[in-house]
Amino acid sequence: MLPTAAAAKNLGFKNIFVPAENAAEASLIQDLNVFGVKDLLQIFDHLSRQGAITPHPHATIETKYSINSPDDLKHIRGNEHAKRALEIAAAGGHNLLMSGPPGSGKTMLAKGLATILPQLSVDEALEITQVHSIAGLTNEKQAVIQQRPYRSVHHTASSIAIVGGGNPPRPGEISLAHRGIIFLDELPEFPIKTLEVLRQPLEDGVVHISRSSGSCTFPAKVMLVAAMNPTPCGYPADDSRCTSSPFEIQRYQNKISGPLLDRIDLHIEVPQVDFEKLQSLEEGESSQNVQSRVQAARELQNIRFKKLSIHTNAEMSSSQVKKFCALDQDSKSLIKTAVAQLDLSGRAYFRILKLARTIADLEGREKIDTKHLAEAIQYRSRK
Repeated sequence: MLPTAAAAKNLGFKNIFVPAENAAEASLIQDLNVFGVKDLLQIFDHLSRQGAITPHPHATIETKYSINSPDDLKHIRGNEHAKRALEIAAAGGHNLLMSGPPGSGKTMLAKGLATILPQLSVDEALEITQVHSIAGLTNEKQAVIQQRPYRSVHHTASSIAIVGGGNPPRPGEISLAHRGIIFLDELPEFPIKTLEVLRQPLEDGVVHISRSSGSCTFPAKVMLVAAMNPTPCGYPADDSRCTSSPFEIQRYQNKISGPLLDRIDLHIEVPQVDFEKLQSLEEGESSQNVQSRVQAARELQNIRFKKLSIHTNAEMSSSQVKKFCALDQDSKSLIKTAVAQLDLSGRAYFRILKLARTIADLEGREKIDTKHLAEAIQYRSRK
């Protein structure tokens, strides 16, 4: 009902009659009189002035941030390098890949990332709610989505379940995660075809579905967070517990194509945490503290992109990167060396600059310094 009401407003309508059960959801659209009715006779009485219907009061949209979540970062021991990567990813809306042995905390870190995302704006909340409304996931009790979505997808999920489809077309997991996180655990276990289908939505931020009856487009501006083991057995190749042969390791890692890896901004290793850190009673920095820095960085991006149709650094086009990610001479020399030594593609080059822009935003700096660029470079995968 929400996208229907939004379409009515865009087409110039001033009034809309909807089932009484849907009136609360439709009333989220401002400057539109929403009349909730029980039957057609009630509409007839209203139009013939025999019994006027009072428009449903417009709903106020309040987004919220979950405090004291069980997934708070303060409960995660060690892995400070990974937590830093989470903060950068949340601040700029960047994709993230974590590699590490079983039990190192990859899934816990992914859940912790959801607790430091910035609060939704009203426009973002409406975007997300429209997608969930089409999927039939809204109701009277939850007329609007108030928090950024976190969708965890199992590797047995089909391509249609992830990307969307069916007849009539329905949004998939990547669209239900719009403006939030889609988490893919055990990334190499997903079918290669399914992973390759993700490439276009990750690049364009939308999903196009074509059927004989027509075509439709769903939004899919998501943060992809993925986790994987370094080898099929789970342990690093240089670990004495590793039982995988070099051929098995190569085949396992080749399941993730270069073009897909190119679309992931941060590549980090998550090692097992030392026993001393696990038993420590000292808590780490809370999600609330980290979220305040993320929020400040996002506000800088909101000001920067105020006149554009994007919200985050990760969404910048190549022309926008050239405008907002200017480098001094030392930084240009550094990125030139990195491109040559790491054999980086053009896409990877631009993604490094976007990442450096986010790191500078976290420090409240207007210009990108060499240290921001150097940190961004270290998050690229090494061939």
